[in-house]
Amino acid sequence: MIKALKVGAVALVALLLDAATAAAETVAVLQGLDKVTARVTTIEAPLDRIVRFHALAVVARECKKKPPEETPEVAVFVEIAEAKPGDLPKTVFAGWMFASSPAVSAMEHPTYDVWAIDCKTR
Repeated sequence: MIKALKVGAVALVALLLDAATAAAETVAVLQGLDKVTARVTTIEAPLDRIVRFHALAVVARECKKKPPEETPEVAVFVEIAEAKPGDLPKTVFAGWMFASSPAVSAMEHPTYDVWAIDCKTR
């Protein structure tokens, strides 16, 4: 009986850990600059979900962060589309953004800048 209770308790703990892991999601932390108003906005984009930043639709596909003992680096693969009223959305950027070198892979847009900051789990 006691052995069955121990096995049941271990199984319950394993289920709870699996549920906690499944509930945690990776979020790409980006910043966006509206060049007209000069306002900077932090954008938290869960992977594979559309997040709006003014006229832009931002989708983070992958978010990678080096471990703390290595040289700090965050890389985010993002797809950004602009949706103008009456037009179909147009892809304005698709590629990797690097937090340590935002100019290496920058989004070219006359009104907005977007760059990678961090990856986090929530």
